[in-house]
Amino acid sequence: MITKGFKLGMMLQLAIGPVCVFIFTLGGNKGLLTAELAALGVAIIDALYILLAIFGIASFIDKERVKQVLKLFGAIIVALFGLHIIVGTFGWKVLPNVSLFNGIKTENSFVEGMVLTASNPLTILFWAGVFSTKIAEEKLTRADVYLFGLGSVLSTIFFLTVIAVFGSITRQFLPVLVISAINFTVGLALVYFAFRMFFKKT
Repeated sequence: MITKGFKLGMMLQLAIGPVCVFIFTLGGNKGLLTAELAALGVAIIDALYILLAIFGIASFIDKERVKQVLKLFGAIIVALFGLHIIVGTFGWKVLPNVSLFNGIKTENSFVEGMVLTASNPLTILFWAGVFSTKIAEEKLTRADVYLFGLGSVLSTIFFLTVIAVFGSITRQFLPVLVISAINFTVGLALVYFAFRMFFKKT
């Protein structure tokens, strides 16, 4: 079941999203370790969402009014990250270095990875659908479901590690001007993801 979850998770990772481009940018700007910390934050939130899906909280999230509020909140968060990266290429900042949780700052990559992933709580609905289908098709036990979820989380860590490595390599071999152009493009991509998230029918 771990292998099956890993395979499905890898298929989902291939759909490049805001988290992927964010990890790539971190690897390019601040190195592999910083990007890996962000990837760990992403994996933790993914694991939390999978557990919530298993426990059935998706039925609450699926209410139309709640879904719309969460979608708006998620789009705003992703857009802010995108704008932060865009203006950062000019030496400006959108997100202030506000201390969170006893001194952790918004520039902490681990926290940023968690926040960006948590900004799309509708992921719970997706995982709920996946697990419902798997349980019905393969008559999974609760232990099987947990192992399937573990495989999915492992795929997140593996894929984002690869992305972080590629990002850190570009920092070593590409000129600063090219890196700035990539950052600007990534920021635009995040803003695009935010608009698509907001206007996408649920």
